[in-house]
Amino acid sequence: MDWEDASKLKVNQLHELDEFRPKAYKSSVLYKEKMKRWHYAKILKREFYVGDDVLLFNSRLKLFAEKLRSKWSVSFMISNVYPSGAIELEDHAKKKFVVNGQLLKHYYVGGPGETKVELLCCKDPE
Repeated sequence: MDWEDASKLKVNQLHELDEFRPKAYKSSVLYKEKMKRWHYAKILKREFYVGDDVLLFNSRLKLFAEKLRSKWSVSFMISNVYPSGAIELEDHAKKKFVVNGQLLKHYYVGGPGETKVELLCCKDPE
């Protein structure tokens, strides 16, 4: 074994790693920026206005979750929107309470793909 050649080889390998590190850092920064843009593009922008109908997320801790129960409670009407993101809701009994705006989603009665079906009455042919 030649100790001098082995030590030079190790030093050269360490120098190569030092040269590779900035490139790896730059590529990881580019990857993180790309993933951040992708995640921000997937976030739904929700804007709520006074008078909108919304559903409230039921976030109570349940030890035995019921499979067929919906996570979203009955519809509420927005009575006030605060600049901090808090929203004041009003239920059908005119009770008002304030919740975080992230627990809400819009409630569409008909839905986007609603189709109207007409009822046709047919008489028996005689």
